[in-house]
Amino acid sequence: MNFVAVATDKSCHGAGRLSSDFLPAATECVTLGSVPRKIEFDYDQAIERATRLFWQKGYSGASLRDLLKAMGIGEGSFYNAVKSKKHLYLECLKHYNDTVGRRRLEALMSKPTAREGVRTFFKTVLDELDDPRTPRICLLAGSLSGDVLGERELKPSVVKSMQEFQDCFTTRLKVAVASGELPRGFGVDAAGQVLVTYLVGLFRTIRVLQNRQQIERQIEALLKGLGL
Repeated sequence: MNFVAVATDKSCHGAGRLSSDFLPAATECVTLGSVPRKIEFDYDQAIERATRLFWQKGYSGASLRDLLKAMGIGEGSFYNAVKSKKHLYLECLKHYNDTVGRRRLEALMSKPTAREGVRTFFKTVLDELDDPRTPRICLLAGSLSGDVLGERELKPSVVKSMQEFQDCFTTRLKVAVASGELPRGFGVDAAGQVLVTYLVGLFRTIRVLQNRQQIERQIEALLKGLGL
């Protein structure tokens, strides 16, 4: 592939668009002025490799030298195509949300009831954590760190992504209230906040938890406590 393709992200908006919010992202050519700049390497593959490195090592832990090696490019190509480590991180966060995040949210929306959907969401997360090829952390959750939030170019995108993620939970719960699955007056906003907070904490503590059964018991206790 000899052109630059950048994925534009999708998010949940409104209770009536559950099935259409997770279509594959569109692509567009990156331009310099009015002329598209050709890149002599596979941009999508390079972003995938950089995403995995950030996912494994975090923002500060992934040095520019590490990133160049993982992406298989030189400094000249890097600065022509990506411009900076900060811009690369934002591109990788978009890629992560459009792939890993999308897969998890599709699980949330896939079941006929919110109760089933939330449990399927957590099952998908645990299945991924059981995969030895998957880093035992979430890139988005890992972005809630001082080194990332301390960068003014990065913080707004991280905050926006977290809010959109929480909105998907609240949207699913609002549909359940509207359908009568959940009672009127159910605190959808508070429940959405609690679910995201637990998930972030889970990714922070996953290395010290004993086994999957222990985590599943925690999740079930949390969901029952929320009325789900």
